[in-house]
Amino acid sequence: MEITTEIIRNTIEKAKTGDQVAFTFLLDFYWNEVYGFMLKRTENETDTEDITIETFAKAFDKIATYNPEFGFNTWLIAIAKNVHIDMLRKKKSSLFVDFNNEEDSQAYDIADTTPSVEDEIIKEQNLARLLLFIKELKPAYQEVIQLRYFQEMSYQEIAEELNEPLNNVKIKLLRAKKLLAEIIQQKR
Repeated sequence: MEITTEIIRNTIEKAKTGDQVAFTFLLDFYWNEVYGFMLKRTENETDTEDITIETFAKAFDKIATYNPEFGFNTWLIAIAKNVHIDMLRKKKSSLFVDFNNEEDSQAYDIADTTPSVEDEIIKEQNLARLLLFIKELKPAYQEVIQLRYFQEMSYQEIAEELNEPLNNVKIKLLRAKKLLAEIIQQKR
């Protein structure tokens, strides 16, 4: 079956009403284009996967704002560029150190970044709360979160482990993260 602009337009309209099948179709149809574009920019597969997933998450959250006068792929690429810029800013700000003070230019006091006992306790408490939130998800979503973030498996490894297509794993992880964020927001 040939995918026409009419089919894409109708699918976007369905996605705007919350149709999950439409979301899945759009993700499958545009994944390689967004991924390929970002891979050329980042030259890093892990960053590219993260950016692409974040792009689709943002696009699906804001699909009601999509203007059909522009190509859907153009809109996705614009979102991907912004996600990439945000990622670069976060990396840059975490690496930035200001050495403008003349006294500091003679001898730098480097802060001890080793976590204190208090930091470790807070980290353990936050992890325990996160695990409780994760347990509120459906078992299939718990599993992909566990495999990706606790066992640090790649998307491909998760797909092989679960014996599922790669795009299903990506969609499942995308939904799991969104549901987990909603649970955390509700508990605040």
